[in-house]
Amino acid sequence: MPLQRSNTADKFIVDRRKPHRNSDVARAVRKTRDRLSQQAGNPDFDRELLKLHARAMTSGAIAIPLLVLAIAAVGRLAGVGNEIGLWALFTLTCYTTVAFMARRIERAEASELNPLQTQREFLVGHFLCGLGWSWFVWLGCGACQVDQFHVVKAVVLLFAMAATAVMASSLRGALLATFAAPVALYAYVGVKLWMPVEAIMAGLLVVSLPFFAYVARHLNRSSLMLLSFRSEKDALIAELETAKSMSDEARRRAEDANLAKSRFLASMSHELRTPLNAILGFSEVMSNEVLGPMSNPTYRDYAHDVHESGQHLLDLINEILDLSRIEAGRYQLNEEPVMLLNIVEDCCHMMELKARNKDIRIVQDFEHELPRLFADERAVRQITLNLLSNAIKFTATGGEIRVRVGWTAGGGQYISVKDNGPGIPEDEIPIVLSAFGQGSIAIKSAEQGTGLGLPIVQGLLAMHGGEFELHSKLREGTEAIAIFPLSRVMEELPALPTAAVAARRR
Repeated sequence: MPLQRSNTADKFIVDRRKPHRNSDVARAVRKTRDRLSQQAGNPDFDRELLKLHARAMTSGAIAIPLLVLAIAAVGRLAGVGNEIGLWALFTLTCYTTVAFMARRIERAEASELNPLQTQREFLVGHFLCGLGWSWFVWLGCGACQVDQFHVVKAVVLLFAMAATAVMASSLRGALLATFAAPVALYAYVGVKLWMPVEAIMAGLLVVSLPFFAYVARHLNRSSLMLLSFRSEKDALIAELETAKSMSDEARRRAEDANLAKSRFLASMSHELRTPLNAILGFSEVMSNEVLGPMSNPTYRDYAHDVHESGQHLLDLINEILDLSRIEAGRYQLNEEPVMLLNIVEDCCHMMELKARNKDIRIVQDFEHELPRLFADERAVRQITLNLLSNAIKFTATGGEIRVRVGWTAGGGQYISVKDNGPGIPEDEIPIVLSAFGQGSIAIKSAEQGTGLGLPIVQGLLAMHGGEFELHSKLREGTEAIAIFPLSRVMEELPALPTAAVAARRR
């Protein structure tokens, strides 16, 4: 189970308990989202639509002019006359003007555009192109060799309307501004001639115009959705960049705080240990009456209490330093082949007197002939002693502690320390496993402790690649398991055959 660390270095950047401190960041993100994700009518959104229309007109600028040139060439061959050339020149001029206008708007900055004026200029350009198509509808061909010339003109208008509906869908009203006049003129001519085919084609064009307008409107909605998706993407990018900058700042402050903590601990450990050693030494001399008996026994008791308090403070300093070195990654492991059974057995003998004072029985349940473990002996001893010390501390008088050492299911080795004490509530296990964390039972019983034993065990096991498990139930006891992985187990080498040994001796 990993160490639970308290991340407070970024409390001045992001304080989730006080949202008003983050109002500047939230306001910036909201402003970006509002600027890009609103519907049509917002100036910034309209500018994006106009630039999208300009890009569409620029990319498709050659399509309709090629259609106009093809019509002019075919009409010339069919005998329409010079009038169709003049029409082609006028229409090409109109579309070229719209293309240059689109190129200018595409290159301009969005913030410099006036949405209403730009939209008006585009609609005027499309209306001029519509005048060119009206001229095409008005063209006659008395001497041409093409039958049903009006039907051909209707088909050409249908192609032009379809192309315009696709290209100019980003600008509302562009299709109607271009083809409302040509279709009305064609309908007028068809009614005037009153011929069945021309009347049918006129009706087809009248029906096609709202149909293509409907298609253009749906394409316009697609453009709006495209901009909305892009705005959401931009907003998410803005949020990610903001969160990244906040994270970088928080990490920098955490590193500075960690450096300051390391310097503080390094200096304070020296400043505290020097007077503590004097306190421990003098109080031990006084309590043991080395220099002579003390006439007042109360003073001797006081000296004994001072020695115990000083020893507790020294142990606390050592544990804090060990934990800080583990968290900072500066704890150096002196790895060597060790026998886990021997280390745990020695630790049980060391804690035997402390357990006997509380009438607690330590039962050893070891598997035999475990292979050696590649680990730091000092760290393994510290792990075992911390687990045994916790078990003795929280086990009632007359209780029992069972210590087991054996194989894991994955081939590793484990140390298990199980007591029959009061246990730990399930919701307090994360608290117990955190630094300086103590459960309610430890607080009520006023047991002397720092809450650093189990975090140190977790850190040392993590450095060995192992795991730590804590199982507990109220009124049933607690079991702490330290697991060393298979990669740490050193298998014993098989004995060499007799012949091979004899050959080596030769």
